[in-house]
Amino acid sequence: MSVLRSGKVRYIIILLVTISVLLAVGSVFASSEGGHGESSFNKTKDLIWRCLNFAVLAGALFFLLRKPIAQGLEARRQGIRDQLDDLENQKADAQKELAEYNARLDRLDKEIGKIVAEYVKDGEAAKAKIIEEAKVAAEKLQEQAKKNINDEDQKRIVDEYLTKVVVAQ
Repeated sequence: MSVLRSGKVRYIIILLVTISVLLAVGSVFASSEGGHGESSFNKTKDLIWRCLNFAVLAGALFFLLRKPIAQGLEARRQGIRDQLDDLENQKADAQKELAEYNARLDRLDKEIGKIVAEYVKDGEAAKAKIIEEAKVAAEKLQEQAKKNINDEDQKRIVDEYLTKVVVAQ
């Protein structure tokens, strides 16, 4: 850690000395100018100083901001990775829940089928019981009717029927 700090301190000192020298030389050239018009040499010199000034400024900004920007970008990358991992976990959980609900629906469909089959079976049994009871009741009524109807009643019923048929024609 101390080696890094001493290297950084050395680098900063060298950078500051270079900037100071360049500024001092620039101020000497600027104060020694004479005359009223600018020559092409002066314009070129001004352009060179502006380029040097820009290069020094860009280098200083690069040196000072490189690590914070890199750290910020890495933190952003890590945040995005964490979000993607979290979203993948949420997706896996959602898929598990979906599979559970689908299995549950399948079980419910089977249970509904069993209940319907049971009710159909109960209904068929009730239907058969009702039909059997109706048959027994019909037989009892026929027997009772046979006991209650004698020969005279039989003749009277046949005569009434025949008169109705003859009248209807």
